[in-house]
Amino acid sequence: VCVCVCAKQTKQMSAFAQWIKRYPVVRGMITYSFLWPTGCFIQQKLSGKKLDEIDWKKCWRFFFYGGFIVAPSLYCWIRVASIMWPNQNLKSAVAKALTEQISYTPMAMTAFYFSMSLLESKTVEESLNEVRVKLFPTYKVALCIWPFIQTFNFSVVPEKNRVPFVSMCSLLWTIFLAYMKQKEQKELEAGIFVK
Repeated sequence: VCVCVCAKQTKQMSAFAQWIKRYPVVRGMITYSFLWPTGCFIQQKLSGKKLDEIDWKKCWRFFFYGGFIVAPSLYCWIRVASIMWPNQNLKSAVAKALTEQISYTPMAMTAFYFSMSLLESKTVEESLNEVRVKLFPTYKVALCIWPFIQTFNFSVVPEKNRVPFVSMCSLLWTIFLAYMKQKEQKELEAGIFVK
């Protein structure tokens, strides 16, 4: 009986693995659904919160946004970039990385601040103001990090593994985004990034 149950579970796991392989966007969604709330949790712990003080609703918002917004949009961007520059060489990788920084990145950051603010029940006006205050400081940091990561990603990492690779790199980035998200607008307007 145990052998039959184990064989059935192995077959089901194999079918699930095949399904994930067939739909790489799902692999990215699963990865981001885990990493984004983890980044949010780590940021809260780094800010000194004890386990009973963790804002689990905030972690849930990061779960939703990472898994259902970031992963699919990133998957689409990577597919489009691979079609536009099909070669996996340094020249194509640099072109993809630079194009990403002037097209996908500002859109993604705007969507992050706006959507996360709406998920916090802020008004549209408050959400737009958060974008206005936080977008440029975040974008400046992104320009120092992501072109290098994405050049490596597009020139070395096989296409099927690009979203998972970026998601692993983005754990640290998500911690930074969670930090920027929790910063008060008046602190950012005054140019204060670290307490």
